[in-house]
Amino acid sequence: MQWILGLGLALLLFVVLKHWGGLTPEQKKTAGWKLGVGIFCGILLLLVLTGRVHVLVAGVAALLPLLRKLPLLVRHLPFLNRLYQQYKEPDSGPADGASQQRAPAASGGMSVREACEILGVGDGCSADDVVAAHRRLMQKIHPDRGGNDYLAAKVNEAKSVLLRK
Repeated sequence: MQWILGLGLALLLFVVLKHWGGLTPEQKKTAGWKLGVGIFCGILLLLVLTGRVHVLVAGVAALLPLLRKLPLLVRHLPFLNRLYQQYKEPDSGPADGASQQRAPAASGGMSVREACEILGVGDGCSADDVVAAHRRLMQKIHPDRGGNDYLAAKVNEAKSVLLRK
């Protein structure tokens, strides 16, 4: 059995070296990385299957090759930070309330008029009316009670828009 495995490995090594000779330097670099990651993953899988490495440790070790992508992620951090700041502190919008009710928010959010229609309340409703309408609707459409995630998200967004008003 061992000699069959040895012959198979020798044949595999011969094929890989023959293919390696016909590659350009850039292709050799790419193939070298792929081969290194493949060997690493193979050894890691062998160690997990034989019980020498815990699965969680193997999972963390499998993420190590992704560290090459870390500079790309760091390059996008200012953009992600700006998006987070816009999410955390939305624009105040126009000064008069009438134009704010007619047009949706600049961030693509829901307008006050749409929020009132969704919750079924009037324009001059109080915060207690909004909370009561929200509670009534969520009891009907909550995902835990067989409702829809999309509708529940829209009702939650309508509540937050009206409570900010």
